Amino acid sequence: MENLNKFFEANKKLWNDRTGVHVKSEFYDVAGFKEGKTSLKFIELEELSDVSGKSILHLQCHFGQDSLSLARMGAKVTGVDLSEKAIEQAKQLNDELNFDAEFICCNIYDIEKHLNKKFDIVFTSYGVIGWLPDLNKWAELISKFLKPGGMFYMVEFHPYLWAFDDDFEYFKYSYFHTGEPIEDEIEGTYTDRDANISGTDYSWNHDLAYVITCLLEKGLQLKSIREFPFSVYNVFPDMEKIGEDKFVIKKFGNKIPYLYSVKAIKS
Repeated sequence: MENLNKFFEANKKLWNDRTGVHVKSEFYDVAGFKEGKTSLKFIELEELSDVSGKSILHLQCHFGQDSLSLARMGAKVTGVDLSEKAIEQAKQLNDELNFDAEFICCNIYDIEKHLNKKFDIVFTSYGVIGWLPDLNKWAELISKFLKPGGMFYMVEFHPYLWAFDDDFEYFKYSYFHTGEPIEDEIEGTYTDRDANISGTDYSWNHDLAYVITCLLEKGLQLKSIREFPFSVYNVFPDMEKIGEDKFVIKKFGNKIPYLYSVKAIKS
């Protein structure tokens, strides 16, 4: 991973910069969250079901709202994220709300240096795996930190979307996992396109078959995979609302996949 450090450091800087803007944004509605509103969406709430009493490892947790939403539901949660600023905010929220979640700041590829226990559930969601170059190692870590019979659950933006250019006019990138980073010059962030944030970020596309194969090869048994003809977030250009927490790009409507979810059990 050493040759990838320049990519991780560039991404970490941008996520540190984004965190302050995100915490203050209407998108994340921290005030509403503090008053009891969950940050989890109906897909993961339905598919995770009752997590009370469960131990959960939340990978790439950003500033901890979903981790703390799970804690509010009775789970014992450990959140991990690359960004120091995000973990700092997560710990502040945890203390303010008097939860007992644990937060660890590290690259998830280094998590073995910081954590030595197993969990009932490993969870990750929305806009996360594209920051990871190697899903074989990712799947290996998921398997390592799951108890026998434990569940891995993810809900993520569909890789079909990431093949498009930023304006969804044409296919700019390969749908398939190539291992090569995608280099983007960034201005602003998805909660505020005019925010004073700029730099270069690096991401990787992962086709659905690659994601599933990596998990299967590390001893996880696939229980379900679903694709969704809408996004739960209004984060792409020219979207329209078609239902509660359901958005589509106007010119595509519900004819393309926007999200997918995976549930797998450690054998």
